[in-house]
Amino acid sequence: MDASAVASRLADRSAAEAAPWVRRLARAGYAAKGVVYVLVGGLALAAAVGSRGQAEGTEGALASVVGAPFGRALLWAIALGLAGHVVWRLVQGGIDPEGRGTDAKGLAQRAGLAFSGVLYGGLALEAARLAQGTGGAGGEGAAHWTGQVLALPFGRLAVGLAGIGVAGYGVYQGVKAVRSDVCKRLDLSALGTAGRERVAWLGRAGLLARGVVFVVIGAFLLAAAWQEQAAEARGLDGALRSLEGGPAGPAVLAAVAVGLAAYGAFQLAQARYRTIRVDSRAA
Repeated sequence: MDASAVASRLADRSAAEAAPWVRRLARAGYAAKGVVYVLVGGLALAAAVGSRGQAEGTEGALASVVGAPFGRALLWAIALGLAGHVVWRLVQGGIDPEGRGTDAKGLAQRAGLAFSGVLYGGLALEAARLAQGTGGAGGEGAAHWTGQVLALPFGRLAVGLAGIGVAGYGVYQGVKAVRSDVCKRLDLSALGTAGRERVAWLGRAGLLARGVVFVVIGAFLLAAAWQEQAAEARGLDGALRSLEGGPAGPAVLAAVAVGLAAYGAFQLAQARYRTIRVDSRAA
C-alpha cells in the first residue's frame, strides 16, 4: 500500500472518529447563532415600535442579556455554542464535507465559510467576556477598522472593493431567498407539509432581511471610501438604525427586525434538522 493510500485511510478514520463531536459542535453552533439573531431581531422590533431606545447589533444584543435572570449562564452557553460554530465553519471551508468543490465558485464559498468562522470567533470571545463581566466596553467597530484600512496605501480602493463585496453578498442573499431551495440541507421528513413550509418561510424571510442589511452596510462602506471618511462606515447596529431614519422609518425597521428574528428561528431549525457530514467523500 503506497503512502497516499495510507494517508487517505488515516484521514478517513480520523474523520469518522471526529464526526460525532463535530456534529454536536455544529448543532450547538447553529443554536447559539439562532439565539443571537432572535435577540437582534427582537431588540430591533422593540426599537421600531418605540418600546426601547435603538436597535442593536450582535454585540449589543449579547450585552442586553447580562442583566437578565441567568443572563451570564446564557452568555456562557452562547459563547460555547459559537465556538462550536467556528469549528464547523472551519471544517466546511477546510475539508469540504458538503461538496462545494474546487472550482472558483466552490473555493470562494469555502473561503467565505472559513472567514465567517473567524468573525464568529470574535463574537464568541465577546460573549465570554460579557459572561465574565469584562466585556461591553464599546469595542472597535466598523468605523475604527475602516479608518485603519483607509490609512494604508490603496486603502480607499480596498474599502470601496469591500463595500462592493458586502453589498453584492447582500444581493446574493436576496436572490438565494427567492430562487433557491433554502431547506435543501435539512432533513424535514419528520414534519408535515405545513411544518416544512413554515421552516422554508423562516429561511426565505431571514435571508431577505440579511440581504437588506448587508446592502446597507456595503453602501456605507462605499460612502466611506468615496468621502475618505471612516466615520461613514456602519456595522449591523448602524445599518439597522439608519433604516429607522429612512423614508418609511419604523415600518422598514420592523419588517427587517421580523426577518432577522425569522433567520434566528431558521438557525434553530438547522440545529435540529440539518444533515451534517464530516467526511469530505460523503458529500
